Amino acid sequence: MSVEVKDLTKVFAQQTAVDSISFSAVKGKITGFLGPNGAGKSTTMKMATCFIPPTSGSILVCGYDVVQQPMEVKKRVGYLPEHNPLYLDMYVHEYLAFISSLHKLGNLTQSRVKEVIGMCGLSIEQNKKIGALSKGYRQRVGIAQTLIHDPEVLILDEPTTGLDPNQIIEIRKLIKDLGRDKTVIFSSHILQEVEAICDQVIIINKGKLVADASVKELLKLNNIACLHVRFNGALDPVQLKVIEGVSNVQVQADGSVYIHYNIDQPIQEGLMRYATSNGLQLQEMKQVEQNLESIFRTLTTSSTNAELK
Repeated sequence: MSVEVKDLTKVFAQQTAVDSISFSAVKGKITGFLGPNGAGKSTTMKMATCFIPPTSGSILVCGYDVVQQPMEVKKRVGYLPEHNPLYLDMYVHEYLAFISSLHKLGNLTQSRVKEVIGMCGLSIEQNKKIGALSKGYRQRVGIAQTLIHDPEVLILDEPTTGLDPNQIIEIRKLIKDLGRDKTVIFSSHILQEVEAICDQVIIINKGKLVADASVKELLKLNNIACLHVRFNGALDPVQLKVIEGVSNVQVQADGSVYIHYNIDQPIQEGLMRYATSNGLQLQEMKQVEQNLESIFRTLTTSSTNAELK
C-alpha cells in the first residue's frame, strides 16, 4: 500500500477531530477524500504529510512511518494544502527553482521546472511574479510545486479551488493522468468532480469513517433510495422519521422534503397515511436518482449513519 492509515486518532484539547479511522490508498488509483466542513479531512491530510503528529494510531507512506521517519515520507509526498502558501514576491519559475533546491534536485532543477510548468499550463505566466497572478493561476503554481520532485504520493486539499470551468477540466485531466502511476488522494466539495475521476471514495463525518468503497460499490451497497415530496401545508419531520424504513428527512427552504429510505422498505403507503392523519394533501412525490451527492448527504446528515465499507 502506498498510504496505509490504521486506527488514526487526533485529539485537540477536549475535541476529537479524527476518531480511530483506517483506510488505504494504492498506486494507480485516485482516492477522493470527502466530508463536511470540520469533519477532519484537512487534519488527516496534515498528519499524513508530517505537519502535525497523530494522538494515536499510525500512517505509513510507501512503508515509512510519518512519526518515526518523517524525512523519508516528505521525500515521497507532494502536498497542496487547502490554503495554498506561496511567496508572492517571487517569479513563477524562480519559486519553482527554489522549491527544487529544497528537494536537492541539483542538475535536474531546470528540466523539472520546465516540465511542471508545461504540465500545469504555466508557460505564459512563468515570468510573472506570483502576486500578479489570478487566483486560478496561483493554484496552478501550488500544484506545480507538489509535482516538482516527482513524488510517489500526491495529497491535494481542494486542488481546483478558484479555477474557472476550463481550468477545472484541464486540472482534472492532469490529476487523472498523474493517477495512472502515482497514489493520489484529494479532497473536493465538488462531488460531481469526485464522481467523474475517482476510483475510490472515502467519506468521514464528525471524525469517523462512514464510507470506504469505489463509487460504483457505494451506489450499489448504499441500499438507500430518495423521494422528493411536497405537501400542501406544514409538516412535522419528526413524524416523518417515524415511518418505517425512513433513514433521513431533509426539509428544504420551499417547504418540500427529501426523504431517504431503505430501498427494501417502500414508504409510499406510510406517506399517504401521514398525510391523511394530519389533514394534508400530497402534491408531489418524485423518485430522486441516486448519485454521490445524495449518498454523501445521507451519510453526513443522518443521526444514525451506517458505515459503508
